[in-house]
Amino acid sequence: MNETSIRKKEHLDLCINEDVAFKSKTTGFERYDFLHDAITEVKIDKINFAGKFLKKKIDYPFLISCMTGGTNESEKINTKLAVVAEKLKIPVGVGSQRQALEDNNFEESYKIIRKNAPGVPVLGNIGAAEVVKYKSSQKFQKLVDLIEADAMVVHVNPLQELIQHEGNPNFRGLLKNISKLVKNLNVPVIIKEVGSGISVRVTKRLLEAGVFGIDVAGAGGTSWAGVELLRNDVNTENYFWDWGLPTSFCIKEISKLKNNYKFTIIGSGGINTSIDAAKAFALGADLVASARTVLKELDKNGVDGVIDLIDNWFTDLKKIMYLTGSNSLKQFKKNKIIRKELLY
Repeated sequence: MNETSIRKKEHLDLCINEDVAFKSKTTGFERYDFLHDAITEVKIDKINFAGKFLKKKIDYPFLISCMTGGTNESEKINTKLAVVAEKLKIPVGVGSQRQALEDNNFEESYKIIRKNAPGVPVLGNIGAAEVVKYKSSQKFQKLVDLIEADAMVVHVNPLQELIQHEGNPNFRGLLKNISKLVKNLNVPVIIKEVGSGISVRVTKRLLEAGVFGIDVAGAGGTSWAGVELLRNDVNTENYFWDWGLPTSFCIKEISKLKNNYKFTIIGSGGINTSIDAAKAFALGADLVASARTVLKELDKNGVDGVIDLIDNWFTDLKKIMYLTGSNSLKQFKKNKIIRKELLY
């Protein structure tokens, strides 16, 4: 395996076997509660989550988030995740395709997703460092073609690149190159953080560059700074383990831009329970996404375990929507959640 493949395997092992969550900073979801509707007239069996994402029909607005690729183990995991996605009719993302830019040894670890999920949206993935490094968009179009992707996710991870001992924190020219990607790729571009969140100011600049969607990937879930600190075997009490903007804050603030821009908000970063997912929707997310929680469930209980997990989350969401008087997710986003300190 080359250096990139070795690193991807180390990331995977740490996410499954070690505690890589934020230490003290949270998503902020625990600061909110739902507004109970004592005279709800919602018919719970009429609530329907089906819709379209990237021009394809989906049954749940849930993304199995970009996770892994570029190793033998990744191929096995991606095969199973694709089976889940196709069964539930939900979108799925591949992990960073950087390794596929370097050689073709593990191309099957990425291609296997489309083979097993022919009918759902599949998201490609490449890092900001590569978008800065390679001036031509053709390399990234090849990554799109490799997996027959419906969109390309660019993960922006300055903190991880800064902490990672092989990292490249030089992002000079990134926004300009993102704009070029938007113009030159034949699929939409989505920008995703990896655990430090995205602010309103940054979102505005990205939307002006023409991106299709923002995956906030806020603080409170997996700390990729923590992952790199563990890899480096350095002091894990490091301040940067908990760096970032909480997920709830990012979703709530960015959703205000919907008044002036048309774009998709993906709520991720610490979506570990059905309540987390429900609060993300109520704060303004169009889809929610989870990576490590899905990965750990897959490792523990296999494909059926992940299917049950996601099904159960949306069963709980229906109950919450019923109790808040919400016939649809659109209604659910309209003043159905409140900060807890206002209740006392």
